[in-house]
Amino acid sequence: MAEETKTTLDGLKDAMAEAQSPAADSADVAPAGDAPVMETGADVLPEPKRDEQGRSYATGKRKDAVARVWVKPGPGKILINGKEAAQYFARPVLQMIINQPFEVSNRKGEFDVVCTVKGGGLSGQAGAVRHGISKALTLYEPALRKDLKKVGFLTRDSRVVERKKYGRAKARRSFQFSKR
Repeated sequence: MAEETKTTLDGLKDAMAEAQSPAADSADVAPAGDAPVMETGADVLPEPKRDEQGRSYATGKRKDAVARVWVKPGPGKILINGKEAAQYFARPVLQMIINQPFEVSNRKGEFDVVCTVKGGGLSGQAGAVRHGISKALTLYEPALRKDLKKVGFLTRDSRVVERKKYGRAKARRSFQFSKR
C-alpha cells in the first residue's frame, strides 16, 4: 500500500512539473476569452463592440423595469419609447438620473440614445435606462469603464419589492391586534 501511494505521488509531481514548464508560461498564449484586445499604454482594453450602423447595445435593469438601449455618436438626442426624454420622464430628478452616465464620463451631447423600456414604474424605468446607457457606453468606448464603475453605474441594483407573506397584511405589516 505504501508503494502505491508513492507511485501516485510521483505521478502527481510529474504532472505538476509539466504544467509549470516554460512552454505553458510563454507570452505567445492568447488571453482568456474570445474578445480581441487593444493596447493603450500600460492598460489593455477590450475592443469596442459595435454593430453595422456603429451602435452599441446593452440591457439595463432596475426593480421590474428592463431597458434595451442603443448608443451611437450624435448630437445628444435621447429617445425613450419613441418620445423625447423630457417628455417621457417629466420629473427633473428622473431626467438627471438618465443623464448621469454622460456627465460622469464627460461625454454630454456626444451620443444619441434610442431605448425601449418596459415594466415597473417611472423611477425604476429611469434607473434601468441609466444602467443600460452606462453598459452601452462601456461597450462603445471601453476606456470609460473605470469612471462608470467607480460611481456604481455598471452594478445592477438588485433591490426589489419583498414578497407578501401569509398571515400578514403586507410583507412585514401584521393585522391589527385586538386585546378584546
